[in-house]
Amino acid sequence: MERRIDIDGTGIAVRLAGEASRPAILLLHGFPSSSASFRDVMQPLAHACFVIAPDLPGFGDSAPIATPSFSRFADVVERLLAALGVDSFHLYLHDFGAAVGLHLATRAPDRIRSLVVQNANAHASGMGTGWEATRAYWDDPTPQQEAEATAHLTLEGTRHQYVGGVPADIAARIDPARWEEDWRVMSLPGRIAMQRALVYDYRHHVARFDEIAGYLHQHQPPALMLWGRHDAFFDLDETLSWMQALPRMEAHVLDGPHFLLETHAAQCAALMVAFLQRVEARLTPGA
Repeated sequence: MERRIDIDGTGIAVRLAGEASRPAILLLHGFPSSSASFRDVMQPLAHACFVIAPDLPGFGDSAPIATPSFSRFADVVERLLAALGVDSFHLYLHDFGAAVGLHLATRAPDRIRSLVVQNANAHASGMGTGWEATRAYWDDPTPQQEAEATAHLTLEGTRHQYVGGVPADIAARIDPARWEEDWRVMSLPGRIAMQRALVYDYRHHVARFDEIAGYLHQHQPPALMLWGRHDAFFDLDETLSWMQALPRMEAHVLDGPHFLLETHAAQCAALMVAFLQRVEARLTPGA
């Protein structure tokens, strides 16, 4: 089911599945996509959870907000959860969605039932040489540095998010309609400016890595990793950092891309359902 919910005057699109009486799972998408990333896993997850997959402001069918930032996106998601009557929830982190979701986790750790980490960056180890132009822009935000750091905001750059560095046989499994739709949304008035603002704001996510590390160390949430090893954006060292931070994390590194659900949706859905059921069994013994 797709709904549009007004959050402080902004229309936020959200896909919902499953019964609201079940434990919730919040699915947060990455750049440059939308809740469409989760189209093939929502119904399997609905057997175990109340599934909530919003389009972040300015992505998919959600309206943009003034002065976009990951912190403000987290504010919107918090109000969305309140509108849906959701208190605690499992949290799926992917790409930009991690910068949003980890605000929610550090603000209210007791709300988080578990983490599902899918190609989500929260450690310096994941940011290799491909981040040099972006880091240079953060350090010296001149027009030239901005142009270099945001050069990916094109149709070809959008395509690269899906198939960059991906073996040809795996890339062939990804429908070009995915990046074509993303680019259509990014081409709407004001959206490229929004994406530029988010590239600059991502520095605040990186600055929070120590705070995030403290949250993980102190609270040790149950965690499942689903990682596409052919990720052109986050180095594989990131997977080790997550496992060191969460020694009991269940980790699966799969032969897939950054957008892992485009090629491994059925396998990921099965792993998630089994994991969520185990976590819920521990949280509600005797249920």
